[in-house]
Amino acid sequence: MSDHTIRRAFSVWPEYERRLRDAVATLTDDQLAVRPSAERWPLWATVGHLACQRVFWLCDFAGEPGAETTPFTDAAHVCPGDEDLEHPLSATELVEALDATFRIVEAVLDRWTVDMLAEEIRRDDYGPDWVHTRGWVIQRVFSHDVYHCAELNEALARAGLPLVALWG
Repeated sequence: MSDHTIRRAFSVWPEYERRLRDAVATLTDDQLAVRPSAERWPLWATVGHLACQRVFWLCDFAGEPGAETTPFTDAAHVCPGDEDLEHPLSATELVEALDATFRIVEAVLDRWTVDMLAEEIRRDDYGPDWVHTRGWVIQRVFSHDVYHCAELNEALARAGLPLVALWG
């Protein structure tokens, strides 16, 4: 790892990941089936979606390697929640998905440099509006993780379950 990589800018992310992973590992199938409200996804789909979107943005969009090492080899077309609410994932499967997808995040944190963050990535095959900088992509993935952790905490609190304690 170079001192010029973006890892230091996202230094808390591995700890957030560990806390999310540890919280998910304790959930039963019944707890993972909890929905924050009738129109929202069950917890298993939210966690699966969080992990799958890492693959979509970092591999499918930004071209990073590693999608084939995850359960989401077609993240652009099939993600829990977005396209699949029919195949519930267990805590074990979700932990494995979080681990596999976070390895991609870790590689990006160690490979991308501050200078690379301004580089534009264009995906014309997705449409004319699919142009983002690397900086936008990594911030999107990080904030997406935190957003869904907050959503999980909302449902866990309502169910009287322990929260994902991101801040200790």
